[in-house]
Amino acid sequence: MIAKPKFAHVVYRTGRPAAMRDWYCSVLDGHVVFANEALTFITFDDEHHRVALLHPPGPVEAKSPVTAAMHHTAYTFADIDELLERYVRLRDLGIRPAVCVAHGITSSLYYRDPDGNFVELQIDSFVDPAAATAYMHGPEYGADPVGPAFDPEEMLQLRRSGRTARELSTRAWCAAAGLPHPLTVLAGV
Repeated sequence: MIAKPKFAHVVYRTGRPAAMRDWYCSVLDGHVVFANEALTFITFDDEHHRVALLHPPGPVEAKSPVTAAMHHTAYTFADIDELLERYVRLRDLGIRPAVCVAHGITSSLYYRDPDGNFVELQIDSFVDPAAATAYMHGPEYGADPVGPAFDPEEMLQLRRSGRTARELSTRAWCAAAGLPHPLTVLAGV
């Protein structure tokens, strides 16, 4: 049997190390493990670092929305209440999602870091990965693999008023809102 690796960390090259450090520490509830004039290492769990920032001494060009590059990193929360708790904490710090999407397999809040990289905070809609994969082979996902956008404030209010996590993990509750399709934001067009 072939060995399976475990994801360890992501590294961003940045010309804005202080802004990126503060943003990732806020969004991921992380802390700096090490920093000097060239590198910053951040963690939010028991790993020695999950996010690293490489800040070279010379100028760094900003990427454009159409630059070929990694699109986003994603972080999964245990349940909808944890996700909404993080949403409220970030909202109160002035950090708002660029777009929120009911993918069907996840409910996802996409944020942009100071350099324009997307970070997805999500919950899984299915407990069993096989069920998620089966959904991806079904007609709803086949018709629109991205899914509709949703308003996180509406999700928060519905949850506080008693809607179940299961109800809010489907596309049905947000499809009627008529928000623009999220692909325009995600694709940068």
